[in-house]
Amino acid sequence: MSTPFEMTREELQAIHEKYREVKHDINNTLAVIMALSELAQRNPAHYEKLAKAVLTRGPDVVQKLQDFQNLLGARLKDGGGAPPTSHPTSGVF
Repeated sequence: MSTPFEMTREELQAIHEKYREVKHDINNTLAVIMALSELAQRNPAHYEKLAKAVLTRGPDVVQKLQDFQNLLGARLKDGGGAPPTSHPTSGVF
């Protein structure tokens, strides 16, 4: 039988703040990629900037999502506890 999951207001607030941070970072990254995509359609010289943005910012987004998933998983498993350690991505997203 499962036990009820309890979380303090502070723990819930910390998870909510992390979610907002991840959402903000993803939005910023996608905005840059979209802007560079539009510029590259008008001027092919921007394709290099677009490729660089995708290759550098994409893995960062994946890492932030993985960190958030690990945080949620640790909280669900331990009923709170400390945030888990970070796991590097393979660079492929």
